Amino acid sequence: MDRRESLKLIGSAAFAAAGGFLAPTLAQAQAPAADGPFKLPPLGYPFEALEPHIDAQTMMIHHDRHHAAYVNACNQIAKDVPALGTTPIEQTLTDAAYIPVQLQQQVKNNLGGHWNHSFFWELMKPGGAKEPSSELKSAIGGSWKDVDEFKERLNAAGVGRFGSGWAWLVVNKDKKLELISTANQDTPIPLGAKPVIGVDVWEHAYYLKYQNRRPDYLKAWWNTVNWDKASENFKKAMA
Repeated sequence: MDRRESLKLIGSAAFAAAGGFLAPTLAQAQAPAADGPFKLPPLGYPFEALEPHIDAQTMMIHHDRHHAAYVNACNQIAKDVPALGTTPIEQTLTDAAYIPVQLQQQVKNNLGGHWNHSFFWELMKPGGAKEPSSELKSAIGGSWKDVDEFKERLNAAGVGRFGSGWAWLVVNKDKKLELISTANQDTPIPLGAKPVIGVDVWEHAYYLKYQNRRPDYLKAWWNTVNWDKASENFKKAMA
């Protein structure tokens, strides 16, 4: 059995333990996170709401297991470093000098994972929102031929990310749109970039449905994108 087969079996076992093959609703299955300053945010929609593009099983495991694990780890670290829980997340991601050196990588991984996923859930909605705002659409048109070409370029950034990570549309320091990708749970924040759109290309985001077909996952993912939220992110980034 190879690693990918193991991942699928583990995911199926976790799903069965959480209630079997009846797609859980948000009210039925929310994983508790450890007590502390960091909280697991709700999705705001049922696990099955993004089907057929992203399946309920993946959403449940992704939110209630993977994201919850990042939250729990942050709360554990905050017991030893209370300032972690009172310092704005973006500030810590930019400058973690106050964190003991031996814990800095753990903080980067887990706090980054918490921030990335909190951003990601809000960027999706049942049925999506089909068009960006006129302001965002115009900015995209100033950097690429049109929205369709932009999507292709972001997909390429996601496919080209070796191993695990994220693909992003950001507003850079020069107030220009830029496509970047980050490894693991790194965020664009230390770069001085403000994310507008971000897509998770870790295998846990898509493997149960798409196996190793990351390009298919990325194409399907656009059907879930909440362009209203992306447009709001753009407006804030440009302010």
